[in-house]
Amino acid sequence: MIRKAEKKDLARIAEIQIFNYRLYFYPIFKSDEYYFEELQVPSLMQAYESQLDSLYVYDDGTVKGFIKIEGTYIARLFVEPVLQNGSIGSQLLEYAVKEHQADHLWVLEKNERAMRFYARHGFAATGERKPEEDTDEYLLLLKYRGYQGGTEETEKR
Repeated sequence: MIRKAEKKDLARIAEIQIFNYRLYFYPIFKSDEYYFEELQVPSLMQAYESQLDSLYVYDDGTVKGFIKIEGTYIARLFVEPVLQNGSIGSQLLEYAVKEHQADHLWVLEKNERAMRFYARHGFAATGERKPEEDTDEYLLLLKYRGYQGGTEETEKR
């Protein structure tokens, strides 16, 4: 069910990311210009077209989630919002850890749901944080320490 992304998947990947951004990040950042004008499917598809080598999708006949893995870094993990809490995110994350030895990621400090999700899957905060570009918010570095179990789905940034 998890496979390397193809060009035909780019629209779904972009939709999934945009839906998650608007649902989970717009309430924090409240930028109409970014979330409703700049963030569009065609531009995101174009940005991801050159990154297909690092994209993997959960596909059971329909692309329902994706993960972007750069070396051992998890750059993105998103599941269609209406399908969260159904193990798709867990499967994508476990795939990244087992098949790509992924061991670190950055998560928005205010995204407590994502922090709990990653903690259940063995990721722990290192204490390192950095500012989210062009905002007053911070990202926290999480590193893999070993699987803890759990199934709740969420997004990450």
